[in-house]
Amino acid sequence: MIWLTAIACLIVGVVIGVVFSSRLNSSASRVQDLENQIRDIQDNHVTYRDNVSDHFSMTADLVQHMTESYREVYQHLASGAQDLCSNEVASKLLPAGSDAVFESNEKSEVSGGLNPPKDYAAKQDPSQKGALSEEFGINKPVPHNEEEAPNTPKH
Repeated sequence: MIWLTAIACLIVGVVIGVVFSSRLNSSASRVQDLENQIRDIQDNHVTYRDNVSDHFSMTADLVQHMTESYREVYQHLASGAQDLCSNEVASKLLPAGSDAVFESNEKSEVSGGLNPPKDYAAKQDPSQKGALSEEFGINKPVPHNEEEAPNTPKH
């Protein structure tokens, strides 16, 4: 009877060992699968970033080419207007210089900074305060008689 119990315990121990080892091996394979998925996702991300960089590089090149083509068309129109139209009509159609449109855009891009606000209020005389002054539009009371001082209260 003891031999039978010992054999039964041995068989139960072997079965439990096989179950645990299969679970441990499946965990290791699961970890390996997850690591492979992470590598694939990282590779896809790098490929996507490269595609985005290529896309914007190509877009910049195409916009540059389009700008150059527009400039050539504009110069062609300007020279045609100067050759084919009277000076009065040509000056109305196009600015004085054939590249005036492009130069004004380049100057605005070069300055690029913010300009401080300007005081455009109409002034009656140079000593008058402008619209950006803190005292603009505030009328100070003027004493009616000479005896009254400006800081003394009225009774």
